[in-house]
Amino acid sequence: MIIFQLFVYPGATLVVAAPQKEHNRGLSINQDENGGYTFTVTRDNGEKKLGQIGRRASAEDSEVTFELTTSYDEENGGTRLSVRWDGPPDRIFEDCFDFGDQQWYGGPEQKDQQWPIQKSKIQKYSIISKEADNSAISERYWLNSDGMYIYIHPEVPLFVDHHNILENHICFVAEVADPYSTKRTHNVLKYDIWQFDDPKTAHMHAVKTYLGKPTGIPDYRMIQYPVWSTWARYSREIDQNSLWNFANEIANTGFPNAQFEIDDLWEICYGSLTVDERKLPEFKKLIQDIKGLGFRVTIWVHPFINKDCNPWYSEALDKGYLVLNEDGSPDSSWWNNNGSVPGYIDFTNPDAAEWYSSRIKNLIETYDIDSLKFDAGESSWSPQIPVQNGDIDLHPGHIVRDYVRTVAEFGPMIEIRAGMRTQDLPVFVRMVDKDTLWGFDNGLATLVTTLLAMNLNGYPLVLPDMIGGNGYNEKPSKELFIRWLQANVFMPTLQYSFVPWDHDNETVEICRQYTQLHAEFADEIAAAMEEAVSSGTPVNPPVWWLDPTDQVALAVWDEFLLGERVLAAPVLSEGAVSRDIYLPRGNWRAPDGSLHTGPVWLRDYPAPLDTLPYFLLEK
Repeated sequence: MIIFQLFVYPGATLVVAAPQKEHNRGLSINQDENGGYTFTVTRDNGEKKLGQIGRRASAEDSEVTFELTTSYDEENGGTRLSVRWDGPPDRIFEDCFDFGDQQWYGGPEQKDQQWPIQKSKIQKYSIISKEADNSAISERYWLNSDGMYIYIHPEVPLFVDHHNILENHICFVAEVADPYSTKRTHNVLKYDIWQFDDPKTAHMHAVKTYLGKPTGIPDYRMIQYPVWSTWARYSREIDQNSLWNFANEIANTGFPNAQFEIDDLWEICYGSLTVDERKLPEFKKLIQDIKGLGFRVTIWVHPFINKDCNPWYSEALDKGYLVLNEDGSPDSSWWNNNGSVPGYIDFTNPDAAEWYSSRIKNLIETYDIDSLKFDAGESSWSPQIPVQNGDIDLHPGHIVRDYVRTVAEFGPMIEIRAGMRTQDLPVFVRMVDKDTLWGFDNGLATLVTTLLAMNLNGYPLVLPDMIGGNGYNEKPSKELFIRWLQANVFMPTLQYSFVPWDHDNETVEICRQYTQLHAEFADEIAAAMEEAVSSGTPVNPPVWWLDPTDQVALAVWDEFLLGERVLAAPVLSEGAVSRDIYLPRGNWRAPDGSLHTGPVWLRDYPAPLDTLPYFLLEK
């Protein structure tokens, strides 16, 4: 790799990277009279404005350091431009990039998950793992259809903005402000821009250079067969009888299972990790009986202790095992406050992490539990603004990484939902709860867009939320339930809580058919996961993955691939019995045997309620 350091003088135009013969692109910079800069990129189709940097702080400011370096990746044909602003903590740095007419991908997991992301409006949004807007997975990586990507370094107190600071721009703002620590001694905006010939090449370079890839794959039985959870069906109203009856219902229908998951509320109080024997008087026997039906048994846990949950809360507080804020308070909040105030176990303290793990191990050993669902983990559950062990310039992300790395030690059957620079973990990462509704705003449509977003953020081991959604407002209709299952079939695993027999016999048979279809493709899913481990490819890529210069494919949001052979085009609209399907280049075989040669639109492709459109690529 060849590296240059650049010095730019006011009013000068500097060619940073001249167009390369093989790749025909270059970058140039012009400094304006205010000390800011405009970037342009030159390609075979002409010049394009890339962005404006230094909008809030000038390189002429004597207390601000501005550095610009460039390099070439000769092996992969890439050009890098690295930017670094550094100054006192009261300075604000703001660099903006034109969305242009490209498609853009990446950024945080969102409740209203748009794909591509330039369709969304975000106003000065902190890039941390947080509860707000389902932003449990929050990475600092953005990719566009022109083959350019931007990676913001983890020490930046980062906010992102779409369309508000500048129309049709994505802006990156570095500001020492909530939720970042006020104890920082400086502010920094540091990022790398890479330009390649196409987005697939660019993304694979980002995986290798910044994002990383899984080090292994999850439990195969979880890939092949459904998880059956108590949550959506029973909420917190579980007891000995309801759990036993539910397990028997599932077993009697003949549906296969990966495991039986006991969700909230089994504890005597939140954080005790102690079974409530008033509800579950013979819990160990119950677990053995459920196992006798052919299930493995898992249980829901979390990283909180409510203040009224003693002696466990007092022990954690006295030993310094709870996160404190900058005022020394452990008081926080979560969805199960129940009139109390929770503390968040400080996983950045190794002693606290070990204390938590040892109590989990005791629970497993006492009741012969097979594995666990680890909920929450986002940094926003900490008392604000939190004090954590570790480099202050990386606050508040320490707690996220240390929590999920602690619990990942419990093996390949676990699930987590939070992540920040933890793409290497060989475990399922669950989508945050989806609502029982059609469309966007956390409905069925976002099942597909969230899948794509997580894969391109480097998290390909995705556990979709429960079929039919969480049911917080209403239970899923027959149509929504079936379409939700169909959308899940070629994703890494299935998760039931609402059940097919809540509806009619037709629903049961359709669900049986697609549960079996998923199982038949389990080997292919596992193979795609193994490929993710070896090379870093997505398990469920967008359709443009097969032709990253296809301008139509680059905008498709409601289809996805499994590996590089299966294309799924589920019906996501209420009442629809057909849909338009785009097939990228290649020969595509439909289940009815018909062959379609792409690139091609299949208009009004028939998809009655019992039909999931999908196609297999023939080599």
